[in-house]
Amino acid sequence: MKILYKDGTVGECPQEEEQHVLRHSAAHIMAQAIQRLYPEADFAYGPATEKGFYYDVDLGDKKITDEDLEKIETEMRKIVKENLKFNSFILPRDEAVKLMQERHAKYKEEHIGDLPEDAVISFYQQGDYIDMCVGPHILYTKALKAFKLTQSSGAYWKNDASNKMLTRINGVAFATKEELAEYEKQQEEARARDHRRIGKEMGLFMTDDLIGKGLPMFLPNGYTVWQELEDYIKEKERKLGYQHVMTPCVGTVQLYETSGHWAHYKENMFPAMEVEGESFVLRPMNCPHHMMIYANRPHSYRELPIRIGEIAHDFRFEASGTLKGIERGRHFCQNDAHLFVTPDQIESEVGKVVDLIFDVYKDFGITDYRCVLSLRDPADTKKYHPDDEMWNTAEDALRRVLNDLNIEYTEEIGEAAFYGPKLDVNVKPAVGAEYTLSTCQLDFCLPAKFDLKYIDSDSTEQTPVVLHRAILGSLDRFMAYIIEETKGKFPTWLAPKQVKIIPISDKTMEYSEKVYGMLKDAGIRVELDDRNETMKYKIREGQSHDRVPYMLILGAKEAEDGTVSVRKRDQVKNETMSAEAFVEKIISEIETKARD
Repeated sequence: MKILYKDGTVGECPQEEEQHVLRHSAAHIMAQAIQRLYPEADFAYGPATEKGFYYDVDLGDKKITDEDLEKIETEMRKIVKENLKFNSFILPRDEAVKLMQERHAKYKEEHIGDLPEDAVISFYQQGDYIDMCVGPHILYTKALKAFKLTQSSGAYWKNDASNKMLTRINGVAFATKEELAEYEKQQEEARARDHRRIGKEMGLFMTDDLIGKGLPMFLPNGYTVWQELEDYIKEKERKLGYQHVMTPCVGTVQLYETSGHWAHYKENMFPAMEVEGESFVLRPMNCPHHMMIYANRPHSYRELPIRIGEIAHDFRFEASGTLKGIERGRHFCQNDAHLFVTPDQIESEVGKVVDLIFDVYKDFGITDYRCVLSLRDPADTKKYHPDDEMWNTAEDALRRVLNDLNIEYTEEIGEAAFYGPKLDVNVKPAVGAEYTLSTCQLDFCLPAKFDLKYIDSDSTEQTPVVLHRAILGSLDRFMAYIIEETKGKFPTWLAPKQVKIIPISDKTMEYSEKVYGMLKDAGIRVELDDRNETMKYKIREGQSHDRVPYMLILGAKEAEDGTVSVRKRDQVKNETMSAEAFVEKIISEIETKARD
């Protein structure tokens, strides 16, 4: 594929850059289509991204709907069919500013002002559309073979909440129609697995703008799953010597100034609240609270390691465009813990955390993951605590531990927490990009900031090392992950409804109630469906909507024999067994946490 550079020369595009050039060119073609449909549109940024492309546009009060996206896409096809030629040119700064003023492009004009004095200011033009851009681009619009607009959302100019909210229009572009078809197939699968859709069908959680964006509420079914996950991980932690605590959802600004979060994390926190002369904030994480619990009394080296755990409610101000059900919200509950250890205990405690992570993954059948050693970027003095010796010590210690444990990992610069390096375990979900599920962070910084101490064997005061770790990450995100992996078909022990009883007629209602009582007394989550609906409708709804692991279809023969006709989820054949045998079977599944 040939491409046009900003100096007007034409060259062969390196194969690894073709996707990027196509996506970037698609952004320009989309902008031209928008300009034709909305002449007053003012364009900000329009880059290619890892997944596609977007353009941030000021459309005044205009709200883009799905119908508008279709219109823009149709206009893009017209532009492609017109086979307009891309041209490039370079202008001196004053002429570039004048051109942008003539075209009423105030965002581009402001962008020019942000560029260095010696910057080369280049432009690309196709037809009547001119865009300030460094390129490169395709030679003719017809080279864009396959594309699709995907969504619109809000985005602040320069990603600054104090600036105007613009409209971000996203799309994807591919070299061939076959690649686009494969993408659309993947999107269809993603929609089938989307935890927001499944959560609504199964009555797991809800959101309402009157409560607030990014503030999900768990309904009875969803809270049942949430509690099962909480009980599951707490039981594992208790067996490993964790002590669970409960701490408040707010803290003083002074607390976060001490920890360093106020300097390094303030933009992700909710604004401070002034009460009786003090400033409070909703907490974004729990480590400062746990530091204060440790500092509450003196400690001896004989007590360490001290493992403090909490299912903690946290709040972070996420941009509205990034919110996604319970996968990413402004309120979530972390499966958090802080381990206070001596330097000699670092390796053994990190090893135990890693063992716990992999033990949990085995229970849930999680096999597609990779380990990442997340390190600081030494050049980023703003993000990271400025102490080279501390960083070198911490990074070397964690690297040594991972090597000694024979854990395969990759290293990524700039992904550390502001106070220390970390081991991240990134999962690859059934659809979408990978993300971090579990983490173990090594921290020499916060214990010093809070002046934490323990008395060592030689009677001297020493500063403990802290391991920050989260196994399930947040219960909310983990639940979203499990919903999408299973399409809502939870294993029996985790399912909000484990058994549904369907009487064939009113004549078998008495027997159905007896079986219902047996299951209820055994602690099984059971529902008796006595609605005035057909049996086929109830079965279909139980399988496709409620996704119940087991349905018991009870007719006259079952009532006479004391048996149950068992329909397992996703199966069409029934199995007959005694009611007592079924109770034993399902209790065993629940106790062993068997997976389908």
